[in-house]
Amino acid sequence: MVGEGGALPLPWLADTLRSVLDTRHAHALLVHGPQGVGQFELSVTLAQAWLCEAADAATRPCGACASCRLVLAHAHPDMLVLLPDALREPLGWAPPGGEGDEASESKAGKVKPSKEIKVDAVRRAIEFAQTTSARGRCKVVVIHPAERMNGVAANALLKTLEEPAGVARFVLSGAAPDALLPTIRSRCQGVPMALPPTTVAVGWLTERGVANAAVLLAATGGQPQEALEWSAQGLDAALWQRVPALVQRGEAGTFAAWPLPRLVDALQKLCHDAACVAAGAAPRYFPATSLPPAADPAALTAWSAELMRVARHAEHAWSAALLAESLVQQGQRALRPAGRGGGPAAGHRAAGVSVHSRP
Repeated sequence: MVGEGGALPLPWLADTLRSVLDTRHAHALLVHGPQGVGQFELSVTLAQAWLCEAADAATRPCGACASCRLVLAHAHPDMLVLLPDALREPLGWAPPGGEGDEASESKAGKVKPSKEIKVDAVRRAIEFAQTTSARGRCKVVVIHPAERMNGVAANALLKTLEEPAGVARFVLSGAAPDALLPTIRSRCQGVPMALPPTTVAVGWLTERGVANAAVLLAATGGQPQEALEWSAQGLDAALWQRVPALVQRGEAGTFAAWPLPRLVDALQKLCHDAACVAAGAAPRYFPATSLPPAADPAALTAWSAELMRVARHAEHAWSAALLAESLVQQGQRALRPAGRGGGPAAGHRAAGVSVHSRP
């Protein structure tokens, strides 16, 4: 959202924002791109621009008019943001009025916050879009991440996307458009987003106190918001550069505090880069100097397959600590020079736990 000073929430959004405002006039947009590049921020800023009451259209959103200030306060009567309960706090967005049942129970600790956008929330959004605009411009519904709508919720939205009432506009955003129903995608005008330029992203991260930002940005595949989150959670560039050596030494205990999905992601990136180096290609996620020069390709292939299987169930794995130790030990074998890895199957027996464990 644009504040009173006119600054965008993310500097790399400027060109895309202006392009969308100038060329995308459909009642429903689908903002999509890699995770961590600002889809939600762009969607909310588009809504702010459509609701802005500045006289000069070229300056919208102005950040200073009454409408813009209401958006900034999350209190605009003509704007509704649908998020899974689990994302409201991370994104800093309070529950809208009338959504007190599930949200209040989650806040009270009675139920685990949902990661889905459910049909009741979508039905409320449809009702909201059908009412008259309070401030006379339009009604805007932002849905993020759109792929988190369950099947019933997505089907409930179809008719409204095809024939919206009055001056209602919808912005769906997310990182996995292919996970949406084809009929949802076909009713929206696409707004693709790309990774921001490295220099811009590194500068943004550095301004926020991220040390050696280029390393952490590469670690996340060029996704600056993800890099900032990692830094806030204590995973800095120095620790990331040590990951290959820690795995080579089999020091699984170093990763004991890591959530299993994050560890699996880091090991997958290490396996990818080790395979690149072994094939004579440049790594993507780790500095080349931190990687073994001649890992066993066969062992890396077996480790990669195991990591892919575990990744599908990492959120709910049995014996996460033992599973993490097993994966690190298999990585230790895979990163040894060819002929010294002990065979691809050796890692499957590590730590006395099957890496196929699943709920």
